[in-house]
Amino acid sequence: MDSRNISVVTKIFVYAIMIIFAVLAIYPIFWVMLQSFKSNQVFVTTNKLSLPVEWYFSNYPLLWSRIGFMNFFGNSLFYSISTVTSVVVFANMAGFAFAKLQYKITKLLHGMFIIGILLTIQSILIPLFLMINWAGLFDTRLGVLIPYVGLGLPMGVYLFTDFIKRGIPNELIESAKIDGASFLRIFSRIVFPMCAPVSVTLAIITFTATWNEFILMELLTGSDRYKSIPALVGRFAGALGSDYGRLFVTLTLSLIPILAFYFIFRNQITKGVAAGAVKG
Repeated sequence: MDSRNISVVTKIFVYAIMIIFAVLAIYPIFWVMLQSFKSNQVFVTTNKLSLPVEWYFSNYPLLWSRIGFMNFFGNSLFYSISTVTSVVVFANMAGFAFAKLQYKITKLLHGMFIIGILLTIQSILIPLFLMINWAGLFDTRLGVLIPYVGLGLPMGVYLFTDFIKRGIPNELIESAKIDGASFLRIFSRIVFPMCAPVSVTLAIITFTATWNEFILMELLTGSDRYKSIPALVGRFAGALGSDYGRLFVTLTLSLIPILAFYFIFRNQITKGVAAGAVKG
């Protein structure tokens, strides 16, 4: 549609709606950052929406030195990056197999993966804890990482299977096989690069979900050595009292990787959504 044919009133209305949604998205982040420069006493006794009267910077070095923030931050990075890498690669491989390798058992295996989308964390907490404890993986990074990858695979398999089935012609795969390419070479040189938009979209979803995950982290770890940032946030927010200064500092610092990840790959996210819309 030619923008010159749109009336001024319509443009004003559209821009007003976009500005409202932008403010609703940005203001909570801005508010959290401002509150991190208030002491706990000031936050409790003053207007929650007011600017800091006196900028209190002691929350940051205190969190950094005494609380051991870098340990929680490093664990969050390890879990998120490892989960994203594993989910994207394994889901892409499985999607390629389900979309292009037709065997009698293919539909059954694909259906079993898709059922995983319907499972909620709450419904598998007890059996998952028993399995991890029986395997001797309780309070280990591997014991946390395996469930993260397992829970992320169903959605990834669904996205990649649909995209490869609709977006990559069978003739392209057959021509590569005629040229003598193995399935591994076809996947690495043809399928994986063509699935880049979906890979980035899945990476964003998986990274955000893993970075913010709290329930499994508390269930499968016992010591602070293997806990991530959400566990640290939970420590500062309790039913009997909260340390708001350190809480907002933790939230502010935990937002940085997610925002950076999004701004770096925002163009790829748009391409992934557009590709899914066109292919669907």
